[in-house]
Amino acid sequence: MPPLLRSLHRLTGQQSNRIYEKMADFDRTKDLANIAKHGISLARWSDMEIRAIVPVEPVDYGDPRYRAYGFIDGIAHCLVFTTRDERYRPISLRRAHAKEMKRYVPED
Repeated sequence: MPPLLRSLHRLTGQQSNRIYEKMADFDRTKDLANIAKHGISLARWSDMEIRAIVPVEPVDYGDPRYRAYGFIDGIAHCLVFTTRDERYRPISLRRAHAKEMKRYVPED
């Protein structure tokens, strides 16, 4: 796991939100596609309270990908992202399925 990702993984709540605001980087066209498909802007990833990060199974995307599970406005979401040039790059943001949350997110 890259050092930048390790540091993110240790943070929760407001601390992680501040890091997101500094590191968020995404394409406007990709954002519009995400809104059309999932009804949420990639910009909302800065509001996500992360509870778990898991690597995406190796597929040749060129860069490693990860899934972050957490909550935005109390609703479970899944963020797919990558790290490139020491920046976090969101790929997709959608509501998470209950099965995913049960599998990856420890209960409080």
